[in-house]
Amino acid sequence: MKKPFVTLEQVKEIVKTYPTPFHIYDEKGIRENARRLKQAFSWNKGFKEYFAVKATPNPFILKILKEEGCGADCSSLTELMMSDACGLSGEEIMFSSNVTPREDYALAAKLGATINLDDITHIDFLEEIAGIPETICCRYNPGGLFKIESQIMDTPGEAKYGFTREQLTEGFKILKAKGAKRFGLHAFLASNTVSNDYYPALARILFTTAVELKNETGADIKFINLSGGIGINYRPEGEENDIFKIADGVRKAFEEILVPAGMGDVAIYTELGRYMLAPYGHLVAKVLHQKHTHKDYIGLDACAANLMRPAMYGAYHHITVLGKENAPCDHKYDVTGGLCENNDKFAIDRMLPEIKTGDYVVIHDTGAHGFAMGYNYNGKLRSAELLLKEDGSVQLIRRAETPADYFATFDFCDILGKYGEKGKILV
Repeated sequence: MKKPFVTLEQVKEIVKTYPTPFHIYDEKGIRENARRLKQAFSWNKGFKEYFAVKATPNPFILKILKEEGCGADCSSLTELMMSDACGLSGEEIMFSSNVTPREDYALAAKLGATINLDDITHIDFLEEIAGIPETICCRYNPGGLFKIESQIMDTPGEAKYGFTREQLTEGFKILKAKGAKRFGLHAFLASNTVSNDYYPALARILFTTAVELKNETGADIKFINLSGGIGINYRPEGEENDIFKIADGVRKAFEEILVPAGMGDVAIYTELGRYMLAPYGHLVAKVLHQKHTHKDYIGLDACAANLMRPAMYGAYHHITVLGKENAPCDHKYDVTGGLCENNDKFAIDRMLPEIKTGDYVVIHDTGAHGFAMGYNYNGKLRSAELLLKEDGSVQLIRRAETPADYFATFDFCDILGKYGEKGKILV
């Protein structure tokens, strides 16, 4: 079973200062996981993890990971700005975007970030904006189906990202002619894989392609970016990925393909988000109501605006009722939020202990793509983010939104009126 990293006693103490709902992250778990990843790939001298900022865009998280030797994988202007504010710059930032605005490329170039081009037409676009840097990366999409043995993992041919194989050769030649001296190769072929075989299979594709590109174009390929895609097991049953087996599989491919081609100095990069953070975040919520009609419903003070994945994908997130971890799961519930949408459900027909109004629940594995995917439908306000520090204390790392935040973009008119800055009625 999945075990929360906070107890009922801790939550009761936390809510005296920070009311539910809130996302909370486990600093100890984050640091230990980052160290495991680094150790697993220690066979590669140039290895570096570029944390996918999109997964958990919070400067406090970025600073923790920076202290553990991680860089930042950015995909937008504001992610670049946040990374810069955290002291990350130059080769510590990988900029991987698509349908990229001019200002994004301009800032990436100004910061000295390694730019990963998504399309061959972006070569001229980038040159016009900021010139062609001496170090450049291109994203590869092999098309078709991506299989491991007979199992279809994903369909790259349906994805909007990346160069075709023919475009890679042409793109490398064009970039060389425009002054690029050092090259990288990148691909993302499957999402949230729970398989120790994904990275090694991807590595073989990229390593083989890199050797071909070197022979075809003479490009000096300095790094290969395996991107993200290593997932977690959201359900309590089943095995987790073994990062040491994964890294060893990549090592074997490296030694079989790159080393004989005289490319044994190529650095391996990763851009992990879900693997790095998801298990080390909880959404903590309070039971507001129970409803017994055609089904039994448990209504929380959190909703899909706080965690979109179940409503959007039908994704499973495990739920623990704090204080009832050892009680029998003999009641069937739909666990819902309060949005005016029937898909606003964290769980459907979930077997849980008997739940009472006022109980606190932990929704597991929300550390990545949890808060980040939040929104303001129905005027719902985004929650606070907290950090459970290694010494057991709790730090506020993003305050909860107020009505004033929600109305802030109406700053050209007096929309709050009698409600004041905090959104409370002024009598």
